Amino acid sequence: MSLRINDIAPDFTAETTQGTIHFHEWIGDNWAILFSHPKDFTPVCTTELGAVAALESQFAQRGAKVLGLSVDRVDDHSRWAKDIQDVSGHAVNYPIIGDPELKVAKLYDMLAADAGNTSEGRTPALNAPVRTVFVIGPDKRIKLTISYPMSTGRNFDEIIRVLDSIQLTTRHKVSTPANWKQGDDVILSGAVSNEEADKLYPGYKTVKPYLRTVPQPE
Repeated sequence: MSLRINDIAPDFTAETTQGTIHFHEWIGDNWAILFSHPKDFTPVCTTELGAVAALESQFAQRGAKVLGLSVDRVDDHSRWAKDIQDVSGHAVNYPIIGDPELKVAKLYDMLAADAGNTSEGRTPALNAPVRTVFVIGPDKRIKLTISYPMSTGRNFDEIIRVLDSIQLTTRHKVSTPANWKQGDDVILSGAVSNEEADKLYPGYKTVKPYLRTVPQPE
């Protein structure tokens, strides 16, 4: 079954580079960024894991934990981490799931149920769908999914931008417009009447009857 926004993120127990984790327990009251990779020691993925290592403190500032996944063994991940640090200049301090039996990849519908039960002998091309980012809220529900082709490195600044938007719109009755970034005006929710808007957001601007903007709430 395909996973959709607002579905409960499937729970699992897995071995990682930092020991065994129980996913929902590991998330706790935090947000979580789960991002997957088709194989260790691949060039684009090496740069991506390094990029996340560089940004980990920014995710932490937002109450978000990061978790990598690759369909290889934990021992391979530990060796790969040395290359990642060499390339990026940043140590990988977040856990990476070992998924040599493809269980998590299948659970998250990144590989078909009949894809086999081992990563041995599989090429990155066979695992190409295992390049998805999931943003998961403290309620354990999926807030965002983005899948990338193997030839295109992920933009993790964009993932942070989306996380900022999701967290803002969770706290306030607003939405964010196209290309929004921190500090830009936001859009009032359609569920907010003009009367309520006068009280909550005095001075809001009516662009169209259905499009009202206001400075970003604190």
